[in-house]
Amino acid sequence: MNAPALCDIPVTLERGQREVFCGLTGIVWLHRKMQDAFFLVVGSRTCAHLLQSAAGVMIFSEPRFATAIMQEKDLAGLANANEELDRIVHRLLDRRPDIKTLFLVGSCPSEVIKLDLGKAAERLSLTHQGRVRVLNYTGSGIETTFTEGEDTCLEAMVQAAPETEAAQLLVVGTLPDVVEDQFQRLLDEAGISEAAGQIVFFPPRRAETLPTIGPNTRFMLVQPFLNATRRALLGKGCQHIPALFPFGVNGTTAWLNAAAEACGVASTRVEAACAAPAARASKSLAHYRDTLGGKRIWFMPDSQLEIPLARFLEQECGARLLEIGVPYLDRQTLGAELACLPDNSGIVEGQDVDRQLDRLREANPDLVVCGLGLANPLEAEGYCSKWSIELVFSPIHGFEQAGDLAELFARPLRRKSRLTV
Repeated sequence: MNAPALCDIPVTLERGQREVFCGLTGIVWLHRKMQDAFFLVVGSRTCAHLLQSAAGVMIFSEPRFATAIMQEKDLAGLANANEELDRIVHRLLDRRPDIKTLFLVGSCPSEVIKLDLGKAAERLSLTHQGRVRVLNYTGSGIETTFTEGEDTCLEAMVQAAPETEAAQLLVVGTLPDVVEDQFQRLLDEAGISEAAGQIVFFPPRRAETLPTIGPNTRFMLVQPFLNATRRALLGKGCQHIPALFPFGVNGTTAWLNAAAEACGVASTRVEAACAAPAARASKSLAHYRDTLGGKRIWFMPDSQLEIPLARFLEQECGARLLEIGVPYLDRQTLGAELACLPDNSGIVEGQDVDRQLDRLREANPDLVVCGLGLANPLEAEGYCSKWSIELVFSPIHGFEQAGDLAELFARPLRRKSRLTV
């Protein structure tokens, strides 16, 4: 399938001080998805504190992430970092023989950046050959926003994936298991699964079962921040099916129709499969139009979900878009979404946080979607805020979650209304 013409909607570029969350945060949902994987962060005590606070305390089971902390002798260059890393990995695998895939995750300290974790992963894979696969990626807050940790992780998995000539449709991006099951049923009922050869969700529920990919692999993204993963799949000869992202009724219907068209399935089959769940979703969304209709929304750049969520709010909830800030914008990934936004949408790529806050205060929006670092200060100034990180942790894809997605934006508006009565 040919990629659509790139939308020429104007985008303002900003470069300056940024407010973004660390890419290590992706471990929180990746380790829940891949039940046999372990994430070993090579970093500082700050990295360990971040993961502990972001993931919470696991009381009844041992967590499948940890931090190989750079100690004082490492920072002073007195220890052989590779030997120390090998020792920690050996001890971990002896204690946890159930680990089948081990991710070495890079972080911000300069001593970690200097360490070649790619070579370390190759060395450890050979040392423990047949027992565990060792991969590496970066979650450094210097190099990634918090959702890009997933992108670099999946990119590493693509590079390690074996090749196949089999026809298949790869659904790319981490989904909660319940949402993945809903998508599988829709693809089955629409006849897409049979026409595609097979449906493969990536990442898999078990990291040990890497998908096989090749020139007869078509793929669709369900997360808009997987730019490096998309390029890696294209580099392996896979075929990208561009589409809207499956948020809300319009996005989910368009996503399924794009899959059907690429696989040669009649649109009538998609309509039949979508009729009941789309009707339920539309009924659910109707409850939120009074709350969200006409509300002026401002997106600060944080999760890279901003553009498809803005499209959802404008098209299906009647909201007005004041400014849509995105950390990075890849027009190949988001071309279909950009084409659905109003021509006057104020899209800003990158960030100069002081200038954006000046514009925000002048515009005085009804709701600000932003990161944790800005939410509380803005609330103190009287603004209503929505934590963008909650939109990543919550099930929001597909028909059945459309009302839940609208609820996430409506809830802070209702809360402010009650507090100001």
